[in-house]
Amino acid sequence: MKTIELKGTVRTSLTKVAVKQLRKNAEVPCVLYGEKGENLHFAVVERDLKNLVYTPNAYLVKLSLDGKVHTAVMREIQFHPVTDRILHIDFYPVQEGRPVAIDVPVIIEGNSEGVRAGGKLHVVTRRLKISALPKDLPDSLQVDISNLQLGKTIVVGDLSYPNVNIITPKATIVCAVKVTRAAVQQTAAADATAPAAAAPAAAPEAKKK
Repeated sequence: MKTIELKGTVRTSLTKVAVKQLRKNAEVPCVLYGEKGENLHFAVVERDLKNLVYTPNAYLVKLSLDGKVHTAVMREIQFHPVTDRILHIDFYPVQEGRPVAIDVPVIIEGNSEGVRAGGKLHVVTRRLKISALPKDLPDSLQVDISNLQLGKTIVVGDLSYPNVNIITPKATIVCAVKVTRAAVQQTAAADATAPAAAAPAAAPEAKKK
C-alpha cells in the first residue's frame, strides 16, 4: 500500500481551551492510540491533511512526531456539522506481523453485459473495510463486472482476494445493473423482429362420401 508522510507536534495540554486555540491556529488535534491506553496526543496543520483526507485513495501514514516516526492508519475523522472543517482525527498504529483494518477504494473494471443490453450501472459502495497484514494491504479492490447481467447485483460475499479479509458485511451491495426504459424498449424491439413461429398445418378436410 502507498504511504504518505505527515508531520505533527506532540500536545502537552489537553484542555478545551488548548484545543480551541489549536483550531484557531488552523491546526487539528489528533490521537495515535496505543496499547494499554498509551495514547499519543498531537496536532497537525490543517492544510497538511488535504492529501490524506480529501482523496479516494487509502494510505499508510508515516507520522513524524517530535523526531520519531510512527506508521499508522487513519481510522476516524470528525467534521464540523456546518463548515465541514476537520475537527479531530484518530490514528491507529501499524505493526509488522499484525493485521491492520482499513477502508480501501473499490475500482470497477470491465464492460457489463447488462449495460450493453441497455441497463444502467449503479455503484452503491465505493469503499470496503478490510483486514490484512501490512505487507498484503492493497491500494484498492478491483471488481470485474464483465459478466454482470441486467437486473443483477454484486455483493461483498461474491468477492475474494488473496491474503485479505473483507470486514464489510457480506450482504452489502457493491454495484448493480438496473433495468431502464431503454433496456425494456430494446428487449421489446428484439421480440418484435424475431421470426414468428410457424402456424400448425390445418387438418385435411374429410373426404365427402
